[in-house]
Amino acid sequence: MQSSHGNRTDEAPPAAEQQGMAGEGRESAATATEESERERDLEAELAQMEDRYKRALADLDNYRKRAGREAERRITAQSDAQLREWLDVVDSLERAVLMQPEDPVIQGLRGVLEQMESILARHGTQRVGAPGERFDPERHEAVGVQPADDVPDQTVLNVSRSGFARDGRVLRPAQVVVSRASPE
Repeated sequence: MQSSHGNRTDEAPPAAEQQGMAGEGRESAATATEESERERDLEAELAQMEDRYKRALADLDNYRKRAGREAERRITAQSDAQLREWLDVVDSLERAVLMQPEDPVIQGLRGVLEQMESILARHGTQRVGAPGERFDPERHEAVGVQPADDVPDQTVLNVSRSGFARDGRVLRPAQVVVSRASPE
């Protein structure tokens, strides 16, 4: 088949054109390979950045939780310290009441003592240590030992100073006299 210029259209292009077309194919294949590699590098970098982002979020969440726990711990410690100071006042009032129980002034102090104990109870504070309890070094401080045959060994016989606990934590151990079985 001939074109209007007298050339055949189904003829192969000249050799120079064939080389140019082959070179273009090689260039486009090389460019495609480079683009594919660049795309893989970018995807890897993106995955790495996403991982770093997730780790940073987890670290921030852990920090917030840790800071919250630390703040709560400090608040509790400060509150416990204030309560321990008030316990000294309770002890003083108890000693005053025991000195002269029938004195009219002491009757007024007894009312103040009861009011203070009700306030402590409202704040979750309860007394620790009573005669007849089994000695527990976590809750009791032994200030004396007495031989006793009528009670089991390591039993609290007398409470010298009441102990107090709050929410399961001992604020101050009770000072107690403990029984010791007589040697036979």
